[in-house]
Amino acid sequence: MTDDIHNPTPPLPEQQQDVPGTTAQMDPAPDHGEDSYRGSGRLAGKRAIITGGDSGIGRAVAIAFAREGADVLISYLNEDEDAQATARLVEQAGRKAVLVPGDIGAADHCRAIVDRAVAAFGGIDILVNNAAHQMTFETLADIPDAEWEQTFRTNIHAMFFLAKAAVPHMAPGGAIINTTSVNADNPKQTLLPYATTKGAIQNFTGGLAQLLAEQGIRVNCVAPGPVWTPLIPSTMPPEQVASFGKDYPIGRPAQPRELAPVYVMLASDEASYVSGATVAVTGGKPVI
Repeated sequence: MTDDIHNPTPPLPEQQQDVPGTTAQMDPAPDHGEDSYRGSGRLAGKRAIITGGDSGIGRAVAIAFAREGADVLISYLNEDEDAQATARLVEQAGRKAVLVPGDIGAADHCRAIVDRAVAAFGGIDILVNNAAHQMTFETLADIPDAEWEQTFRTNIHAMFFLAKAAVPHMAPGGAIINTTSVNADNPKQTLLPYATTKGAIQNFTGGLAQLLAEQGIRVNCVAPGPVWTPLIPSTMPPEQVASFGKDYPIGRPAQPRELAPVYVMLASDEASYVSGATVAVTGGKPVI
C-alpha cells in the first residue's frame, strides 16, 4: 500500500528481481522527483560524476543536479534502459548527460570514467560515489569469498580509485559525496559484507576530508536508512521486501527524491564549511 502522499508504506507487495534489478519492475514505482523537484541554479555550470546514476538515489541526484544547472556523467553497471531514462531526464533539464557502463570495481574503468568526464565537460566539480552492491546472507558460512571481495571492490575500492583519478581535475570548491548507510553504525547482521563496507566508507570520508582540505576540496557522506530502489527487491527475500522500512520511526522506506536535496546541499557552495560530515537521512532512527 501507499500513504496519501504516494510514499511506499508496508506492507509492500512481495516481489523479487534478478540482480541488479530494474526500476520498471518495482511495485509501487519509485519517485525520483521527476514531477516535483524544482531547481534554483545552486549548481549552475558545475560538472558532476554520479556512480549508480541509472536508478534509485543516483537517478534522483542526477535529476536534481541537472535541474540545479549541472552537467552529469552517469556511471552504471549494465542497466542500459534505466540509464537511458535518467539521461533523458537530465537532457530535458537542458544539461549534458554522458553514459558510461561498466564495472567500477576495476581501477582502469574508474580512470576511464574520469577521463570521459574531463573530455566531455572540461573538468570535474562534483564526484558522487553512490553505486553499491549488497546481498542477504543468513549465516557467515553462506557468504562466498568472491561475494565478500566483490562487495568491497564495488562499495569502497571504487571510491578510492575514482577519488584518486578525479582530484587532479578538481579545483578549490570541488566536492566529493560518498553514500554510506545507517548500517555503518547499526549493521544488519544479514548484510554483513555490505554493512562492513559502509563503515569503511564513513571512515574513508573522514580521512579524505582532512587529506584534501588544503586543496579546498570538501568530502562528506550521506547515510540513508531504507530507500525504495531496485537494490531492495533484487537482493532481499520477498517477505523482507514486504516489510521493508516498517521498523523505522517514520514507518516506511524513503523515496529516492527524499535523499536528493541533501546531495544538492553538500555539492553546493552553500556548504563551503561542511567537510568530513555524515548526514543521516534515516526516517527518525538515530545514527551515533
